[in-house]
Amino acid sequence: MYNLFIASFKEAWDKKYFEFDKSRFLEFTRENIASQFLNNHNELKNIPCLFGFEQYKSKFRIGHLTSIKQRDQKILIEYAFDDEIEPLDVKIIESNATLFDIRDWEINRTHWAVKDENLFERLHQVNLIDLNTLFKKQYEFSNTEIPNTSNDDKISVMSLNGFIKKIFEINKDASRTIFYRGHSKRDGYRLTPSLFRKDINGNYKYLQNESLIYREMLIANPSEFIDYSSTIDVLIKMQHYSLPTRLLDITSNPLIALYFACKSNSDTEGEVIIFHVKTDEIKYFDSDTVSCLSNLARLPKKDQDNIDLNSKVFNNQSSIKRLIHFIKEEKPFFEPKIVPKDIQKLCVLKENITIVEFFLNQELFSYLV
Repeated sequence: MYNLFIASFKEAWDKKYFEFDKSRFLEFTRENIASQFLNNHNELKNIPCLFGFEQYKSKFRIGHLTSIKQRDQKILIEYAFDDEIEPLDVKIIESNATLFDIRDWEINRTHWAVKDENLFERLHQVNLIDLNTLFKKQYEFSNTEIPNTSNDDKISVMSLNGFIKKIFEINKDASRTIFYRGHSKRDGYRLTPSLFRKDINGNYKYLQNESLIYREMLIANPSEFIDYSSTIDVLIKMQHYSLPTRLLDITSNPLIALYFACKSNSDTEGEVIIFHVKTDEIKYFDSDTVSCLSNLARLPKKDQDNIDLNSKVFNNQSSIKRLIHFIKEEKPFFEPKIVPKDIQKLCVLKENITIVEFFLNQELFSYLV
């Protein structure tokens, strides 16, 4: 087993530290592995690392992690290279990508994956290293088993009264609003909107076809949307139909969350997740930020991937101009200027009595250069 780190620019690994968006952690990782390491970051320091670049633009390096720290929606890693192993010929790695479980699309995206392959044996197999002379002291745990997920930090309740008691014990903060989400499978659950869910091989099921799904919905059911004037209204309707969207339903009523935690999978433990959201950051249906984020769903994936958040002419990019065009369809007086950070945040939208949470840009825009 090994860590695979892919970055977009050639100087990415020079500083010996790197910050990933949390949503890029465990991308292109098989589900059985991802579910085990999701809450066990430090276990990954025990396995070797392969540091590479998008599109194989520069030589790969071998190393190991020295530190892993989670900072809100970011994960900071620190690392050291193995100076006894020369930088690796990327042409050989590219031509043998299948052996390393590196997939075609994967090499075009900055991310952190965990692969169920013996890195040193594969490198030896393609004549990039000689196992007979390799100094492997720091990799003595390279065949470590997948750890069990710990639930020590979670609270268990066995009755309705016990649940209500725990709800009343939650520390209240006048500046924050509390929301809840319930689901019926506690172990291995990932707090991810349906659009970003993956198959057992770690590949996205729906993300590549987001704009197509949106349009097909409108074509197939035109009468359902005749009175809808905004993209967010359409997305909420799609969510109601159980189509994959960027929305994740949450509620201000803990008993509703408890219902969803108990209503199915009676042979497994359910879970209620609690969110403490800054009240002044909650958005409403007429928010410009909501318009910016929701209309990303109409952009083809290619246009989304072409957005450069660090561009000095951010709003002159063709993808952003197209996004602004979509926004102005529902808001004709929208100023043709988008602040990059507004499409890099989580946004909680309060719509009538439904609370939905956007998990948008984290998947799409972190570390694009």
